[in-house]
Amino acid sequence: MLESRIRGKTLKRIMAICCATSFFMYGYDAGVLGGIQETKPFLRAMGNPTGTYVIPMIASSYTLAAAVCSLMVTMIGMPLGRRNCILLGNLCVIVGGSLQASSWSVPQMIIARVICGFGIGFISCSIPTYQAEMSTEIAERGPEVAITCVFLVFGAAVAYWIDFGFTRLTNQVSWRFPIGFQVFFALTAGGGMLLLPDTPRWYYAKGMDANGDDVLCHLHDAPLDDPAVQNMKQGILASIKLEESNEHKFNLLDLVWDRSDLRAGRRIRISFMVLALQQMMGINLSVYYSTVIFSQVGLSPFLAQLLAAIMNTLFAAGTVPLVFTIEKVGRRNVMMYSAVVLTICMVIFVAMIGLPNPSVATQWIAVAAIFVYNTVFGYGWIGVCWLYGPEIAPLKLRHAGAAAGAFGEWLFSFITVFAGGIALRNVGWKIWLWMALSCAAAVPFVYFMCPETSGKTLEEIDLIFAKDSVKHSDLANEVLAHHEMSEKPEVSMVEKV
Repeated sequence: MLESRIRGKTLKRIMAICCATSFFMYGYDAGVLGGIQETKPFLRAMGNPTGTYVIPMIASSYTLAAAVCSLMVTMIGMPLGRRNCILLGNLCVIVGGSLQASSWSVPQMIIARVICGFGIGFISCSIPTYQAEMSTEIAERGPEVAITCVFLVFGAAVAYWIDFGFTRLTNQVSWRFPIGFQVFFALTAGGGMLLLPDTPRWYYAKGMDANGDDVLCHLHDAPLDDPAVQNMKQGILASIKLEESNEHKFNLLDLVWDRSDLRAGRRIRISFMVLALQQMMGINLSVYYSTVIFSQVGLSPFLAQLLAAIMNTLFAAGTVPLVFTIEKVGRRNVMMYSAVVLTICMVIFVAMIGLPNPSVATQWIAVAAIFVYNTVFGYGWIGVCWLYGPEIAPLKLRHAGAAAGAFGEWLFSFITVFAGGIALRNVGWKIWLWMALSCAAAVPFVYFMCPETSGKTLEEIDLIFAKDSVKHSDLANEVLAHHEMSEKPEVSMVEKV
């Protein structure tokens, strides 16, 4: 069987390609409609809708579906596994993307967007968890997810450039090709995932130790009795025992008032709030309605489309430095200090577009402010946010932590895209006051609620949140012992050199 022959670096490369392609598709799907939803060929195919709510409903129907899917994953994520959730997500995008590209009415487009939304919901919940649980080195976990999120944002940027090129046409191809192109990414990512196993942590949590052993051996490209393989295995098993041994285990009421020993409720709440806050800060509103924003600033339709494509390219470029700095700077510092800059940019943007008598100078200051905002947002509030939720969740609830984060993302994305689209037309620039306040609120939230997770194993992160009685237990000491053992070979090599 081909899957059993893929080991070591080859396995990790295929995994990286599949995860990056899936998130690229997610970003592409998020951005592609924004560039074509106001064009005459698209509106003609939809029957020239005149209602205020029609276009926002088409745009936001897929985010609502993704939010519902995220809630489903909290229940079915563990039985299905990380791999099967990703495969199911790609299948939904293949079906939904094909139906979108062949739509001739608003109802068909909305149904197709809902199917696509379910697919993106599965993918957004599962990809960060899959990558985090497949990592074998502490220092590679952050950069791996950060690279995947680079592709997420580049997907949106590529979508806008494809829209910009194809909307020069005046026929149905101008919007059907950009919409349908996402199916290619789903086929590529789904085909690659068929060659990959599920995560060793999921196998061990489900009691399938033989499968977990096999995946660990493939990841390390070493036999089962190899010290690195055994150390990682025993650390995972110790963490599972720690979860199962707690007297006060997690229940749904802990989401409101957490009394569990490992503070699972608090951790799931943080996962939800990080990505919910990300959306309240206004990024999806700026991505979906880029052309509308620049038109309201007072620029021509052509210049609005061009600047929208440039802005989303800068947004993508901003994600790249995170790959090299996430472990050095730390998760907390990246989110907190970037939120300070985002607040300043949003205040300048609101001040410029809210002036009663705008000039050419105020127009371009507003453009510069929103450009810097998108670039900094790409650095500080994309990769870290998608990584942080799965990192801090306990193993047996990691699917729930990731799904809670994705639910926060999609719920508030729906609110901002649907209500924000209407607000942009009815109240104009005033909607951005809410985004400026959200950026400011992000600073104290991260400072008080988000402990640093850099330099720690997933199993060790459990102990950051645990009650003091758990932190000093024998099982907790066993988890820490395996972390220390994993670092000893590196120390001895340095001493020999």
